[in-house]
Amino acid sequence: MTSAATMPRPVLEGQTVVLIGGSAGIGFETARLALAEGADVILTGRNPDRLAQAAADLGVHRTAAFDASDAAAMQQFFDGLPGPVDHVLVTAGGPKYGPLLEMDVDEIRATLSDHVVLGLNVARNAARMRPGGTLLLMGGTGGRRVSSSGGIVPAATALLPPFVAELAVELAPVRVNLIAAGFVDTPLSAELLGDQLEARRRELRAKLPIGRVVGPADVAALAVHIMSNTALTGATYDIDGGQQFVQA
Repeated sequence: MTSAATMPRPVLEGQTVVLIGGSAGIGFETARLALAEGADVILTGRNPDRLAQAAADLGVHRTAAFDASDAAAMQQFFDGLPGPVDHVLVTAGGPKYGPLLEMDVDEIRATLSDHVVLGLNVARNAARMRPGGTLLLMGGTGGRRVSSSGGIVPAATALLPPFVAELAVELAPVRVNLIAAGFVDTPLSAELLGDQLEARRRELRAKLPIGRVVGPADVAALAVHIMSNTALTGATYDIDGGQQFVQA
């Protein structure tokens, strides 16, 4: 029988975790797990009402409502923090699908740059982060396969790993890593797929090597591992249940 004295300590005990886009899905589940692992959590999101509900559900006491794509608002948020933070996970934003030739120049420019610019705006505030902490960005594996429906997504996907690696060199000893997810069963996925969601779930259960759909708690577990393992930096970590290797 294990005594309280010999039980392992929570892996994020005494650390501060910021979730940029933490009111639902992957950010929300990462907040839940980080709290269970002893972290002090700060939630941010664009929608004040949804953010307040998420904070109440989790028991989080520090939140900030702002648009993550607004560089000035991002700067104001970090400047207003009462002390340093250890880890920042950015889940705000998402891919834009559609035929390449149907997109105008502004749409192409935005799709290629949105995640990079968002990552840069957070990285410029890395002085607020303790050495050994991590800036964790989100990418995907689905865009690695070129298809008629993917449009600009494969190109946008390809930008992120070298961008993250370069940031890891420039921001050291703060660590920078990338999570590349496939389909994740989140509220955003439900919003995008509508009445096609259950069909997509059935397809993935039948085709994925793991035999089930990846959920936000799966990604949260990977995120917390990357936060707690101080040997990890400059790398991309896939979590898609094998989706990139099958026609799913």
